[in-house]
Amino acid sequence: MFMKRITIVAGHYGSGKSEISVNLALNNNIDYIVDLDIINPYFRSRALSDVFEENNIHLVESTIKGMLNSDMPYVSGEAAVPFVRDDITAIYDLGGTENGGRVLIQFVHRIKNMDDIDLLYTVNIFRPETATADLIIKAIHDLEGEAQLKVTGLINNTNLMNLTTEDEVLEGETVLVEVSKKLNLPIKYTVVEETHDFKHQFKGERITLSRLVAKRWL
Repeated sequence: MFMKRITIVAGHYGSGKSEISVNLALNNNIDYIVDLDIINPYFRSRALSDVFEENNIHLVESTIKGMLNSDMPYVSGEAAVPFVRDDITAIYDLGGTENGGRVLIQFVHRIKNMDDIDLLYTVNIFRPETATADLIIKAIHDLEGEAQLKVTGLINNTNLMNLTTEDEVLEGETVLVEVSKKLNLPIKYTVVEETHDFKHQFKGERITLSRLVAKRWL
């Protein structure tokens, strides 16, 4: 499985979308990472600005340069650049809940080729908002309504952090298989933290996750 030129990572609060966005960007030589979360000021990809700079990844976000906590409720005009230039690869870290998807509307008219774009919905079934297939489907439909874009794939990030077992990841997979069948969406990634040595071949590509964002905020 390969990444699209533009990958948008969405999910409810606490789904792990920012950690996933950062890991995907660092592991795939992405040109831009765009922090579109103007709702929640905590646990955001912007905290890794120095890491992105070291890896030649251009960060687009909504703070005043050099002032991590100066969050502003706007989206930089630079966020549109990957939609305009087809030579740039990008990860977009979207705000939690369907309201976070609203910022995508401003880019929809700039899309030249939908085959270039993935909008991936991240799920941890141990979050109450996405605990069942029906709740996940509702959340996806709500996001699509606000974003005016269709979700193209799912990310299984079922975890209880360091307490996670292989069976719990499989439990999340079972729920997402039901969602996948009902919405005709692939499970594109399954996330396993680097501290776990799970042997099972989960659905989708495995992301071996380093908790980089959490280390900066905690």
